[in-house]
Amino acid sequence: MTFDVGAGDTRTGPSSRPGPRVRRGDPPRGTSELRAAMDAEPNALGRAKRLWSVMPREFADRFRPYVGGLAKAMVREIQHVVPEYAQPLDGVFGVYFTQAVEHAILYPLSNIRDDVRSHEDWREVFRLRGRMEFTEGRSLDCLQTAYRVGGRVAWRHIAEFGQKQGVPVDILCVCAEAIFAYVDELSALSIEGYTEAQERAAGTMARRKRRLLELILADPPASPQTLADLAGSARWKLPEWVTMVALEPISDQHARSSPAIGPEALVDLEGAEPCLLLTDEITDVAALESGMKGWRAAIGPRVRISEAALSLRWARRVIGLVQRGVLADAPVTRCSDHLTTLWLLSDEFLIRELSARSLAPLDGLTVKQRARLTETLLVWLQSRGSAPELAERLGVHPQTVRYRMHQLEGLFGDRLTDADERLNLEIALRAERLLTQD
Repeated sequence: MTFDVGAGDTRTGPSSRPGPRVRRGDPPRGTSELRAAMDAEPNALGRAKRLWSVMPREFADRFRPYVGGLAKAMVREIQHVVPEYAQPLDGVFGVYFTQAVEHAILYPLSNIRDDVRSHEDWREVFRLRGRMEFTEGRSLDCLQTAYRVGGRVAWRHIAEFGQKQGVPVDILCVCAEAIFAYVDELSALSIEGYTEAQERAAGTMARRKRRLLELILADPPASPQTLADLAGSARWKLPEWVTMVALEPISDQHARSSPAIGPEALVDLEGAEPCLLLTDEITDVAALESGMKGWRAAIGPRVRISEAALSLRWARRVIGLVQRGVLADAPVTRCSDHLTTLWLLSDEFLIRELSARSLAPLDGLTVKQRARLTETLLVWLQSRGSAPELAERLGVHPQTVRYRMHQLEGLFGDRLTDADERLNLEIALRAERLLTQD
């Protein structure tokens, strides 16, 4: 048998490249072509194809009868080494597995002496293998190990074939390089497919979780069965209790980061009113704050999941009060720390109506007079202390307090001795103090 090192393909057609035949004893005119292929950039994409393309066509033709035995040996060895593939070959898995092995063998044989044939199709085949591995729930390690094992088996068979057929050493060396490069490229392509499937699945899960959050906060709320069905498809366990967190972006979007939260949270950062749904109770506000770069957050009351919308409403109310300056500006604010304020200002129309009625006796005073008397009246309502005690709290002389209290008695009369009226007055004054910070 004579192998033509560097000889052209004798087929007719656009991909045929006829060339001189090299017989035993003649100088190997194709040696430089083989060497150039082997010296190509080791990590260059397509290096395996280039190496296959300089192999003699006769090598492929002579090896084809051995393909069946090689495929069986590969399957057997891969199933022995990789437990995840040690399954019966009947059914869908068997078809997928054996086809993958056959593709891996037939592609290089089909491309020997053919550097024109497009190889995008075979690349897509092995990207698909990566996507299927992810879908089947296996790790990339399984597939990469299978490629390495297959490469070793292929080299053993080809080396044995080469020795029996008298294949020149140069050709066998190129064949070995091609196998190793081919294994690397198959792994890289499958990683691409696997990663693509991961990202697509993550995007799908993210959309389902976003929709789940919308349904949890919907008015009227979705039915428990609807929530349960969507939670199942989103691989999210419905909790009994939740904590809603209202968010407000406070810095340039390029400096803003996604909140550092666990995978069990539901997140909406794209809507007009961004928020989080957390399943765990927030015990470490500092830790939450450290993960909220570029965001202001308000933590709503912890509630049953059916009341999540109510929790979020109060959290957003806190954001609004912080924006207005009613509450102190802070990266994270708890609703539970400001319940009285939230209650007092829960309906500002009614509180203004109450103030207008209860504080009407002060309407004829100047701004300064009103400020002095309302301050004194609120301190008295809160403490019911003596003149010296009130004077100490107000930072004035006791006689000043007596004078002011005499004025207040003249304005409000018996209302200062009525418990209900005193409550109305204190509520009105507290609310007025908060609202005048606007």
